[in-house]
Amino acid sequence: MVRPVLLFAAVAALLQGCAGVSTSDGDAATLKVATWNLEHLAERNGEGCRPRTDADYALLRRHAEALDADVIAFQEVQNRAAAERVFDPSLYEVVMSSRPPSGRGGECRGQPGLRIQNQAVGFAIRKGVPWTRNPDVSALALGNPDLRWGVDVTVAQGRPLRLLAIHLKSGCNSGRAPSDPDCPVLFDQAPVLEAWTEARARSGEAFVVLGDWNRRLAGRGDAFLLELNDGDPAASTLALTSGDQAAGCKARYREFIDFIAVGTDGGARLVPGSFAEYVYGGAPEGEHPSDHCPVSVRFTR
Repeated sequence: MVRPVLLFAAVAALLQGCAGVSTSDGDAATLKVATWNLEHLAERNGEGCRPRTDADYALLRRHAEALDADVIAFQEVQNRAAAERVFDPSLYEVVMSSRPPSGRGGECRGQPGLRIQNQAVGFAIRKGVPWTRNPDVSALALGNPDLRWGVDVTVAQGRPLRLLAIHLKSGCNSGRAPSDPDCPVLFDQAPVLEAWTEARARSGEAFVVLGDWNRRLAGRGDAFLLELNDGDPAASTLALTSGDQAAGCKARYREFIDFIAVGTDGGARLVPGSFAEYVYGGAPEGEHPSDHCPVSVRFTR
């Protein structure tokens, strides 16, 4: 059996082997895939834990256009109507998690009178890109109506690529302290995710897992990533497309928690050097329209 740590290192080295290579937007031979946490994106103005105005939604839409991705996994979006305020319906099809809202959103921290809205996972897929929907990975919720489901699609602009959008449990960004109530929950999500990656590998599918992992996976020997990467089957081993690159979205946090991770077959189609973090055109951090910055990569079709 191939040792998982060695296999992971080999795949990661392959992904970064040509870090100096760049690609241009609009390359018809590649598929640009991104993930973006939109921070409490509500359908209506003035609602949710980040209340917004018409101008705020218009700014988000301009950034979505500048990101110019073919497929965007998104998180923290109330519903389809909210997503379509950012992703122009004339350009993108929106695919939402089918998890029903729990209806248990409490008051936003430090914002009296504002309540947490439904936080759903989904995709915005550029019109003209063929895709099919697979069953949501509802097991990631562990039976808790407040935990997010994974959204699973296959895009087939060229060779099929299976994409799973996720938003994992927050609060356990490193380590595995049993006294931390969030860590057991996050680690209980690992077998569900591992079962999905192993099923894809056994069926010979090129796959990608992307989204807000709420975890600093790139840390040396991260326990959560090691739990996923047991090396059986070998093609299920996940590699982080960001490699050892530092995050630039926030001055205080230099480690990513948003990742695009690839299995072996997906990694073989990754365009070397294509990983990018979109930092809102260099706007000052205080003017960022979300507390996360999108990250993206390109795959050969």
